[in-house]
Amino acid sequence: MQLEALSGVGAVVSGVDLRHLEDMQETLLKQAFADHGVLFFRDQSLTPEDHIAFACRFGPININRFFKATETHPEIAEVRKEKEQTTNIGGAWHTDHSYDQEPALGSVLVARNLPQTGGDTLFASMYAAYDGLSDGLKETLSRLRAVHSSRHVFGAQGAYRGDGEQRIGNAEAATQDAIHPVVITHPLSGRKALYVNPAFTLHFEGWTQEESWPLLSYLYNHATSDAFTTRFVWQPGSVAFWDNRATWHYALNDYHGDFRLMHRITIEGCPLV
Repeated sequence: MQLEALSGVGAVVSGVDLRHLEDMQETLLKQAFADHGVLFFRDQSLTPEDHIAFACRFGPININRFFKATETHPEIAEVRKEKEQTTNIGGAWHTDHSYDQEPALGSVLVARNLPQTGGDTLFASMYAAYDGLSDGLKETLSRLRAVHSSRHVFGAQGAYRGDGEQRIGNAEAATQDAIHPVVITHPLSGRKALYVNPAFTLHFEGWTQEESWPLLSYLYNHATSDAFTTRFVWQPGSVAFWDNRATWHYALNDYHGDFRLMHRITIEGCPLV
Protein backbone atom coordinates (compact mmCIF):
# COMPACT_ATOMS: atom_id res chain seq x y z
CA MET A 1 0.00 0.00 0.00
CA GLN A 2 1.36 3.41 -0.98
CA LEU A 3 0.34 6.86 0.28
CA GLU A 4 0.88 10.10 -1.66
CA ALA A 5 0.18 13.24 0.35
CA LEU A 6 -1.37 16.07 -1.64
CA SER A 7 -0.65 19.76 -1.28
CA GLY A 8 -3.44 21.49 0.59
CA VAL A 9 -5.29 18.52 2.03
CA GLY A 10 -5.66 14.77 1.64
CA ALA A 11 -3.71 11.81 0.36
CA VAL A 12 -4.09 9.33 -2.50
CA VAL A 13 -3.89 5.69 -1.43
CA SER A 14 -2.89 3.08 -4.00
CA GLY A 15 -2.05 -0.61 -3.97
CA VAL A 16 -5.02 -1.57 -1.80
CA ASP A 17 -8.32 -3.37 -2.45
CA LEU A 18 -10.93 -1.99 -0.06
CA ARG A 19 -12.92 -5.23 -0.36
CA HIS A 20 -10.11 -7.27 1.19
CA LEU A 21 -8.28 -5.15 3.74
CA GLU A 22 -5.61 -6.83 5.84
CA ASP A 23 -5.37 -5.87 9.52
CA MET A 24 -2.14 -3.93 9.00
CA GLN A 25 -3.66 -2.05 6.06
CA GLU A 26 -6.66 -1.11 8.16
CA THR A 27 -4.38 0.21 10.90
CA LEU A 28 -2.39 2.27 8.40
CA LEU A 29 -5.56 3.67 6.83
CA LYS A 30 -6.90 4.76 10.20
CA GLN A 31 -3.68 6.61 10.96
CA ALA A 32 -3.62 8.20 7.49
CA PHE A 33 -7.24 9.26 7.91
CA ALA A 34 -6.39 11.01 11.18
CA ASP A 35 -3.30 12.66 9.68
CA HIS A 36 -4.59 13.80 6.28
CA GLY A 37 -8.33 14.41 6.74
CA VAL A 38 -9.40 12.83 3.45
CA LEU A 39 -8.23 9.70 1.62
CA PHE A 40 -8.74 9.10 -2.09
CA PHE A 41 -8.82 5.69 -3.78
CA ARG A 42 -8.89 4.75 -7.46
CA ASP A 43 -9.96 1.64 -9.38
CA GLN A 44 -12.10 0.11 -6.65
CA SER A 45 -14.98 -2.27 -7.43
CA LEU A 46 -17.21 -1.88 -4.41
CA THR A 47 -20.66 -3.42 -4.33
CA PRO A 48 -23.14 -1.79 -1.91
CA GLU A 49 -22.33 -4.59 0.53
CA ASP A 50 -18.59 -3.87 0.18
CA HIS A 51 -19.27 -0.16 0.71
CA ILE A 52 -21.14 -0.90 3.95
CA ALA A 53 -18.49 -3.34 5.17
CA PHE A 54 -15.68 -0.83 4.62
CA ALA A 55 -17.53 1.93 6.46
CA CYS A 56 -18.29 -0.35 9.40
CA ARG A 57 -14.56 -0.83 9.99
CA PHE A 58 -14.47 2.78 11.22
CA GLY A 59 -17.66 2.92 13.28
CA PRO A 60 -21.45 2.51 13.31
CA ILE A 61 -23.33 3.84 10.29
CA ASN A 62 -25.49 6.95 10.66
CA ILE A 63 -28.63 6.56 8.55
CA ASN A 64 -29.21 10.05 7.22
CA ARG A 65 -32.67 11.38 8.02
CA PHE A 66 -32.86 13.79 5.08
CA PHE A 67 -31.27 12.10 2.07
CA LYS A 68 -33.17 9.60 -0.04
CA ALA A 69 -31.62 6.16 0.44
CA THR A 70 -31.06 3.52 -2.21
CA GLU A 71 -33.99 1.16 -2.68
CA THR A 72 -32.09 -1.85 -1.35
CA HIS A 73 -29.76 -0.44 1.31
CA PRO A 74 -31.07 2.14 3.82
CA GLU A 75 -27.49 2.69 5.05
CA ILE A 76 -26.55 4.22 1.69
CA ALA A 77 -27.73 7.73 0.79
CA GLU A 78 -28.01 8.82 -2.81
CA VAL A 79 -26.29 12.01 -3.92
CA ARG A 80 -28.07 12.43 -7.23
CA LYS A 81 -28.52 15.04 -9.94
CA GLU A 82 -30.77 14.24 -12.90
CA LYS A 83 -30.14 15.63 -16.37
CA GLU A 84 -32.99 18.12 -16.08
CA GLN A 85 -32.10 19.36 -12.60
CA THR A 86 -30.15 22.59 -12.20
CA THR A 87 -29.22 22.37 -8.52
CA ASN A 88 -26.99 19.73 -7.03
CA ILE A 89 -26.58 18.43 -3.48
CA GLY A 90 -23.65 19.86 -1.52
CA GLY A 91 -22.98 22.70 -3.93
CA ALA A 92 -21.38 24.98 -1.34
CA TRP A 93 -18.64 24.66 1.24
CA HIS A 94 -19.79 22.57 4.22
CA THR A 95 -19.06 19.65 6.48
CA ASP A 96 -21.64 16.93 7.03
CA HIS A 97 -23.74 16.74 10.20
CA SER A 98 -22.25 19.65 12.17
CA TYR A 99 -25.85 20.32 13.25
CA ASP A 100 -25.85 17.08 15.30
CA GLN A 101 -24.92 16.95 18.98
CA GLU A 102 -22.37 14.28 18.07
CA PRO A 103 -21.22 15.21 14.55
CA ALA A 104 -20.39 12.47 12.09
CA LEU A 105 -16.90 11.00 12.11
CA GLY A 106 -16.71 10.86 8.33
CA SER A 107 -18.35 10.01 5.04
CA VAL A 108 -17.45 7.43 2.39
CA LEU A 109 -18.49 8.49 -1.12
CA VAL A 110 -18.44 6.04 -4.03
CA ALA A 111 -18.80 7.08 -7.68
CA ARG A 112 -21.64 5.24 -9.43
CA ASN A 113 -22.57 7.33 -12.49
CA LEU A 114 -20.40 10.24 -13.57
CA PRO A 115 -20.98 13.08 -16.07
CA GLN A 116 -18.81 13.19 -19.18
CA THR A 117 -17.01 16.22 -17.76
CA GLY A 118 -17.18 18.12 -14.49
CA GLY A 119 -18.60 17.08 -11.15
CA ASP A 120 -15.30 17.33 -9.27
CA THR A 121 -15.24 17.86 -5.49
CA LEU A 122 -13.16 20.43 -3.64
CA PHE A 123 -11.79 19.73 -0.15
CA ALA A 124 -10.32 22.09 2.45
CA SER A 125 -8.22 21.30 5.52
CA MET A 126 -9.43 22.72 8.83
CA TYR A 127 -6.11 21.70 10.40
CA ALA A 128 -4.24 23.93 7.97
CA ALA A 129 -6.86 26.68 8.26
CA TYR A 130 -6.37 26.79 12.03
CA ASP A 131 -2.57 26.60 11.80
CA GLY A 132 -2.61 29.56 9.41
CA LEU A 133 -4.31 31.92 11.89
CA SER A 134 -2.44 34.43 14.02
CA ASP A 135 -1.78 33.60 17.66
CA GLY A 136 -4.07 36.44 18.72
CA LEU A 137 -7.01 35.19 16.67
CA LYS A 138 -6.41 31.62 17.84
CA GLU A 139 -6.66 32.85 21.42
CA THR A 140 -9.90 34.71 20.69
CA LEU A 141 -11.48 31.74 18.91
CA SER A 142 -10.46 29.33 21.68
CA ARG A 143 -13.01 31.02 23.97
CA LEU A 144 -15.90 30.89 21.49
CA ARG A 145 -18.58 28.36 20.69
CA ALA A 146 -20.88 28.44 17.66
CA VAL A 147 -24.49 27.46 16.97
CA HIS A 148 -25.10 25.03 14.10
CA SER A 149 -28.49 24.13 12.62
CA SER A 150 -30.16 22.04 9.91
CA ARG A 151 -33.38 24.09 9.82
CA HIS A 152 -32.40 26.60 7.14
CA VAL A 153 -31.07 23.85 4.84
CA PHE A 154 -33.30 20.78 5.27
CA GLY A 155 -36.37 22.35 6.92
CA ALA A 156 -39.72 23.06 5.28
CA GLN A 157 -38.55 26.55 4.28
CA GLY A 158 -34.94 25.54 3.76
CA ALA A 159 -32.62 25.54 0.78
CA TYR A 160 -34.06 22.29 -0.66
CA ARG A 161 -37.74 23.19 -0.26
CA GLY A 162 -38.31 23.09 -4.03
CA ASP A 163 -36.91 19.60 -4.44
CA GLY A 164 -40.28 17.92 -4.01
CA GLU A 165 -38.68 15.20 -1.84
CA GLN A 166 -37.06 13.64 -4.92
CA ARG A 167 -33.67 13.74 -3.23
CA ILE A 168 -34.14 15.49 0.13
CA GLY A 169 -37.11 14.91 2.42
CA ASN A 170 -38.29 14.51 6.01
CA ALA A 171 -38.27 18.28 6.56
CA GLU A 172 -40.13 17.89 9.84
CA ALA A 173 -36.99 16.30 11.31
CA ALA A 174 -34.96 19.48 10.77
CA THR A 175 -35.56 20.80 14.27
CA GLN A 176 -32.20 20.30 15.92
CA ASP A 177 -29.54 22.84 16.77
CA ALA A 178 -26.14 22.09 18.26
CA ILE A 179 -23.44 24.18 19.91
CA HIS A 180 -19.78 23.23 19.35
CA PRO A 181 -16.40 24.81 20.12
CA VAL A 182 -15.10 27.00 17.30
CA VAL A 183 -11.71 25.34 17.77
CA ILE A 184 -11.75 21.62 18.53
CA THR A 185 -9.10 19.16 19.59
CA HIS A 186 -9.50 16.42 17.03
CA PRO A 187 -10.51 13.15 18.74
CA LEU A 188 -8.20 11.01 16.60
CA SER A 189 -5.16 13.14 15.87
CA GLY A 190 -5.12 15.44 18.90
CA ARG A 191 -4.52 18.39 16.56
CA LYS A 192 -6.40 21.68 16.70
CA ALA A 193 -8.92 22.27 13.92
CA LEU A 194 -11.27 25.08 13.00
CA TYR A 195 -14.88 23.93 13.43
CA VAL A 196 -17.33 26.29 11.74
CA ASN A 197 -18.68 26.02 8.19
CA PRO A 198 -20.68 28.25 5.81
CA ALA A 199 -23.62 25.87 5.36
CA PHE A 200 -24.65 25.03 8.91
CA THR A 201 -23.05 27.55 11.30
CA LEU A 202 -25.47 30.34 12.24
CA HIS A 203 -23.60 32.52 14.76
CA PHE A 204 -21.34 32.50 17.77
CA GLU A 205 -22.98 31.59 21.06
CA GLY A 206 -24.09 34.78 22.81
CA TRP A 207 -23.57 36.87 19.65
CA THR A 208 -26.16 37.96 17.09
CA GLN A 209 -25.88 36.87 13.47
CA GLU A 210 -25.03 40.45 12.49
CA GLU A 211 -22.24 40.58 15.05
CA SER A 212 -20.96 37.14 14.07
CA TRP A 213 -20.91 37.57 10.32
CA PRO A 214 -17.74 39.73 9.88
CA LEU A 215 -15.58 37.25 11.79
CA LEU A 216 -17.25 34.17 10.29
CA SER A 217 -16.86 35.63 6.80
CA TYR A 218 -13.16 36.20 7.42
CA LEU A 219 -12.73 32.62 8.63
CA TYR A 220 -14.61 31.21 5.63
CA ASN A 221 -12.47 33.15 3.15
CA HIS A 222 -9.32 32.20 5.00
CA ALA A 223 -10.21 28.48 5.18
CA THR A 224 -10.73 28.21 1.43
CA SER A 225 -7.36 29.70 0.48
CA ASP A 226 -5.65 27.77 -2.30
CA ALA A 227 -2.94 26.65 0.12
CA PHE A 228 -5.49 24.70 2.18
CA THR A 229 -7.54 23.09 -0.61
CA THR A 230 -7.38 20.38 -3.24
CA ARG A 231 -9.62 19.31 -6.13
CA PHE A 232 -10.54 15.67 -6.64
CA VAL A 233 -11.41 14.55 -10.17
CA TRP A 234 -13.76 11.59 -10.03
CA GLN A 235 -13.27 8.56 -12.26
CA PRO A 236 -15.13 5.24 -12.45
CA GLY A 237 -14.12 3.24 -9.38
CA SER A 238 -13.14 6.29 -7.33
CA VAL A 239 -13.80 6.46 -3.58
CA ALA A 240 -13.30 9.38 -1.19
CA PHE A 241 -13.30 8.97 2.59
CA TRP A 242 -13.25 12.27 4.45
CA ASP A 243 -13.17 13.33 8.08
CA ASN A 244 -16.05 15.68 8.86
CA ARG A 245 -14.21 17.10 11.88
CA ALA A 246 -11.08 18.09 9.95
CA THR A 247 -12.26 19.03 6.43
CA TRP A 248 -14.89 20.84 4.40
CA HIS A 249 -16.00 19.83 0.92
CA TYR A 250 -17.80 21.41 -2.05
CA ALA A 251 -19.45 19.47 -4.90
CA LEU A 252 -19.03 21.48 -8.09
CA ASN A 253 -22.20 21.96 -10.13
CA ASP A 254 -20.68 22.32 -13.60
CA TYR A 255 -22.32 19.49 -15.58
CA HIS A 256 -25.81 20.76 -16.43
CA GLY A 257 -27.71 18.43 -18.73
CA ASP A 258 -25.79 15.38 -17.54
CA PHE A 259 -26.51 12.75 -14.88
CA ARG A 260 -24.43 12.15 -11.76
CA LEU A 261 -25.06 9.58 -9.01
CA MET A 262 -22.89 8.96 -5.97
CA HIS A 263 -23.47 6.67 -3.00
CA ARG A 264 -22.65 8.05 0.44
CA ILE A 265 -22.36 6.36 3.82
CA THR A 266 -21.92 8.49 6.93
CA ILE A 267 -20.21 7.13 10.05
CA GLU A 268 -21.24 8.05 13.59
CA GLY A 269 -18.95 10.36 15.54
CA CYS A 270 -18.59 11.61 19.12
CA PRO A 271 -18.96 14.85 21.10
CA LEU A 272 -16.39 17.51 20.23
CA VAL A 273 -14.22 19.28 22.80
